[in-house]
Amino acid sequence: MTVAPATGGRPAALTHRPSPLRMLLITGALGACFLGVRWGLRDAPLLWFAALRALLGGTALAVVAAVQRRPLPRSIGSWSSIGALGLVNVSLAFAAMFAGIAGLATGTAAVLANAQPLLILLPAWWLFGERVTARAGIALAVGFGGLLVVAVPGGGGQGALLSLLAAVAVTAGTLMVRRLGDIDIVVASAAHFLIGGVVLAGAALLMEGVPDIAWTPRFVAVLAFLGLVATAATTLAWFVETQRSPLSSLTPWMFLVPVFGLVVGIVVLGERPDAWTVTGVALVLVSMRVALRHQSVAPTRAPV
Repeated sequence: MTVAPATGGRPAALTHRPSPLRMLLITGALGACFLGVRWGLRDAPLLWFAALRALLGGTALAVVAAVQRRPLPRSIGSWSSIGALGLVNVSLAFAAMFAGIAGLATGTAAVLANAQPLLILLPAWWLFGERVTARAGIALAVGFGGLLVVAVPGGGGQGALLSLLAAVAVTAGTLMVRRLGDIDIVVASAAHFLIGGVVLAGAALLMEGVPDIAWTPRFVAVLAFLGLVATAATTLAWFVETQRSPLSSLTPWMFLVPVFGLVVGIVVLGERPDAWTVTGVALVLVSMRVALRHQSVAPTRAPV
């Protein structure tokens, strides 16, 4: 993945379509997170696990930024924006997501955790003037309905509200990325993970005490995947797409995250999908095709 260096001024008009390969890699890695987090929670406390994931991802990106000698922000305002992004997109989102999974949330929680395609429509229109066609809006609603068809028969689980909170936090983080201006995206990605990870570690120390982690080969492998692939690589790729493509053309891809989660369950755990699952996945895929095919990519205005 190529990341362009920071440039001065406002971002150019957002006229690009998302890279299909990049979006498939992003959604596939995020879909595998549900299984990874469940496995990792066998060996580590919840908040410490979340903090380690954020700190590992942030450290990896910081190394990349240092090797490439990327410029650091110089203004207090820039660092304040990065800090706020870290608190929302990392501290709050990771804590809520891990707690939702730890609470044995089933299908509904997974759906709510990936509700960004619907949550982001109104803010994207209000803040950035991104218009969504009626056909694309209906397709997004059908896609979410497809996920509910998959989820509801399995029950809600205690983590449903926490998963929704995670989705809201990630949606807010996505909108905040648009307001980073000319801050280098690699530096911003690294710094916001490190800031959010430190806050999570502080909360973990207060609530869980000194970390009691079993550094098994399984945990090391899961942490490496979550930190390096599903955090550092996918978030950087997502931020790049967020700054070059309209949000309304990006978000339909996120319906694939729980679909990939189902595929991981079938392949790794040997789960057998029922008729509800097959029907729901079919609705998701059809809605994605409609939404992406009829999505306008007209230039959007710069953040105000």
